[in-house]
Amino acid sequence: MLYHFTPKGVCSRMYHAEISDGGLIESLIIEGGCNGNSKGISSLVKGRRAEEIIALLEGTRCGRKSTSCPDQIAIMLKEIIEKTTS
Repeated sequence: MLYHFTPKGVCSRMYHAEISDGGLIESLIIEGGCNGNSKGISSLVKGRRAEEIIALLEGTRCGRKSTSCPDQIAIMLKEIIEKTTS
């Protein structure tokens, strides 16, 4: 299923994630932000379980910000899991 998420407090503007019924991340497209980092993160998360990515990325900070693009991805994935399991 395809999900859309608007991150807060970061340079990127929108995330589009396709998650399988089994919880695998099939694709992640990041609009805006640092182009190379966005492409790298998208490649690294593909084929992994959402829970694994949350554990790896949650709490990551960008400079003095209280969040980061990776942290926002973790927040998005947690919301997706919450919506699909309730």
